[in-house]
Amino acid sequence: MKVKAVRLHAANDLRLDTFELPEIKDDEILVKVVSDSICMSTYKCAILGTGHKRVHPDVAEHPAIMGHEFAGDIVKVGKAHQDKFKPGMKFTLQPALNYKGTMWSPGYSYEFFGGDATYCIIPAEVMELGCLLEYKGRAYYEASLAEPMSCSIGAFNAAYHTKMGVYHHDMGIKKGGKLAILAGAGPMGLGALTYALHRDVRPGMVVVTDINEDRLARAESLFPPKEVKEKDGIDLYFVNTANMADPAAELRELTGGTGFDDVFCYAPIAPVVELSSAVLGRDGCLNFFAGPTDKQFSAKMNFYDVHYNSTHVMGTTGGNTADMIESLELTAAKRIDPAVMVTHIGGLNAAAETTLNLPKIPGGKKLIYTHLTMPLTALTDLRAKGEQDNDPRYTALADIVDAHNGLWCPEAEEYLLANFNPED
Repeated sequence: MKVKAVRLHAANDLRLDTFELPEIKDDEILVKVVSDSICMSTYKCAILGTGHKRVHPDVAEHPAIMGHEFAGDIVKVGKAHQDKFKPGMKFTLQPALNYKGTMWSPGYSYEFFGGDATYCIIPAEVMELGCLLEYKGRAYYEASLAEPMSCSIGAFNAAYHTKMGVYHHDMGIKKGGKLAILAGAGPMGLGALTYALHRDVRPGMVVVTDINEDRLARAESLFPPKEVKEKDGIDLYFVNTANMADPAAELRELTGGTGFDDVFCYAPIAPVVELSSAVLGRDGCLNFFAGPTDKQFSAKMNFYDVHYNSTHVMGTTGGNTADMIESLELTAAKRIDPAVMVTHIGGLNAAAETTLNLPKIPGGKKLIYTHLTMPLTALTDLRAKGEQDNDPRYTALADIVDAHNGLWCPEAEEYLLANFNPED
């Protein structure tokens, strides 16, 4: 069958290709992709090409489909999986396969498997690993966003704390502790914040830092600290460290001088990493969440505190299937709202350019609907675009989004899919 997909041919070479998808084998599954959210990791993959750990060396001969945060409908099931999966089922998947010790993953490593496509083939190893998940929710975008949410969930679950003289780690963030998300007003930081506030084991204080006042203002409007305190009992602060003469001292002062129990660093920038180290309290756990593209990236860390105050550092990349399931369950229970991450929508035609320019485009997650032709459009620009193009559909979308506190929502997705002409 003829399909369209954004594929990686070389570093900085993404193309929207039309090509023939082969027939599935007995141990494979054919799916229709509906939504894919673009990850900063996909940008890193696109600019590095074969220099990326997950990209095959022969990508020029066998281009890899981009996108790994996707959801859609099962179309055809090979004989080996017909007892569990059926045509018509909605699906999402955990792309961090770690299959037989490799780093191969959809969106990086496969010629016929990835999210920036109209249709793709899910290979046998995904089902073997239990990474293909039936999705029973209403909105496809929530299933797409379960993957980036699972990355933050995995980071929280991987945090650990110690006791002097006890050679056993207590896993997870400190209950009732002091938690900081540095460079945290972007999409992934906001995903981490909604999770921190509504997971079972919660901190008593959360501080979110950034240097972009617009991002901080949006974050504070979505999570008003007074409401969070009244509803969840958590002290929440949004802080612009660019306005501070001594960020480390002022952040520590917010904690009453103790420093933070858990710090999540959401930018691969040396001063942010060093600030993360400087604000750790006793037995503080630093998670270096943001993946750098520079293989020689390094930053200073206070090793006096490592030795005498038991501070420690770790890093996580992606979550696991249990983290994905937790994200889906919390979303279904309306305890978390992944839509706080989304600021733009667009069609498959916009995916390549958006990916290659991702750091230059302000806002949060860019959500691609793969069967639509639509320019990348900020949610805040929907009304203006409707007026500019004399297109009432954009105005109707703006009305729906405005009625939901400026957030993308199931009603908006349903209107979009029903009223914007698909291209199969």
